[in-house]
Amino acid sequence: MLTEENKNPIEDLIESGNEDANPEMASSNSANLPDNSNSDELEKLKAELIDQKDKFLRLYAEFDNFKRRTSKERIDLIKTAGQDIIVELLGILDDFERAQRMSVETENKNLYPEGMELIYNKFFSLLTHKGLKALDSTGTDFNPELHEAIAEIPASSDSLKSKVIDTTEKGYYLGDKIIRFAKVVVGK
Repeated sequence: MLTEENKNPIEDLIESGNEDANPEMASSNSANLPDNSNSDELEKLKAELIDQKDKFLRLYAEFDNFKRRTSKERIDLIKTAGQDIIVELLGILDDFERAQRMSVETENKNLYPEGMELIYNKFFSLLTHKGLKALDSTGTDFNPELHEAIAEIPASSDSLKSKVIDTTEKGYYLGDKIIRFAKVVVGK
């Protein structure tokens, strides 16, 4: 039950049975109503009070859960706000990396000049600053939650079985969420 300072006047009336709260009302009520109806009414009021308290507590708990849920959703939305545009820019990043790799393989500096290297570095650092992180796959165990196997080739040794032998397209994280799976070649 409640302490004296937390009680409200209605609870005082209920606990006292209306006799102590207002003597004039008590005498007029007892003259007009028999004792039985007064106690029935008191029981109804007590039950209604308990029901209203229960409804209030449930509503308060529901509202508190709503606040927590919306706060969590807002934080998640802020973390991945630019996800759509970053996913679209990953194709451009792939093209830069292919051109860079082709330039190194053919030993032809004209394919990927120094200016392109600067643009790539600036572009990649911008995306990294926004929360993008590359998934390093080559040489790791194949994980279907991170990798998309596009081919299986016979492994040259037992140590390469079920391992990623080559990455054809990098996978990326945005924060803690994977936004693109790595396309890999797996040894069997």
